[in-house]
Amino acid sequence: MRNEVGMGFSPWVVPPVGIVVVAVAGVFGASWAWLAVGALAGAGVGWVGRLVLREARAASVTGMPSIRPIVLAVIRRGDALLVFEAHDDVKDQTFYRPLGGGIEFGEYAEAALVREFLEELGAEIAVGERLGVLENVFDWRDQPGHEIAFVFAAEFVDERFYRREAMKIIDDPATARWVDVRDFRDGGKILYPEGLIGLLSADQ
Repeated sequence: MRNEVGMGFSPWVVPPVGIVVVAVAGVFGASWAWLAVGALAGAGVGWVGRLVLREARAASVTGMPSIRPIVLAVIRRGDALLVFEAHDDVKDQTFYRPLGGGIEFGEYAEAALVREFLEELGAEIAVGERLGVLENVFDWRDQPGHEIAFVFAAEFVDERFYRREAMKIIDDPATARWVDVRDFRDGGKILYPEGLIGLLSADQ
């Protein structure tokens, strides 16, 4: 027999514990019955103590942040890369990241990238070669984050997007712009996720 948190126990252990608790309640009152349960748990007798500890561990695990799968597009205009700028107020750090977003359950990464560009810029893209997969463990505004990023080369279907110096992201205060890749290589600007510079070098 197993309970809802997946811990096995013998059905013959429960009745004696129940009898003790009920007997104490009948003689001394309900408050004394709870003390009996606490005594059994504190002494490590039977399944009560183990159940309390197992439930606490389960709650702590389910409360942890999850790993987020995302997909990013490497879109170039000569030596420039299309990125958006963000600022972490806690770190007082400005950084840049290629456009993209989260992959929904049951959605392939390429399809997610096409959807994200339609939602963010109203733009159609052609997804090319997958350049790599990066794991990104970070803190954003004092909150932990963990992402698995699929990185693809991509191109705008409508060439007019290449002539725009800045592109407002729909329903978001951020703006996409072209930044020279040399600014990231020499450390003048920060590019996330870490390891992306290496993929850009291999792409050339």
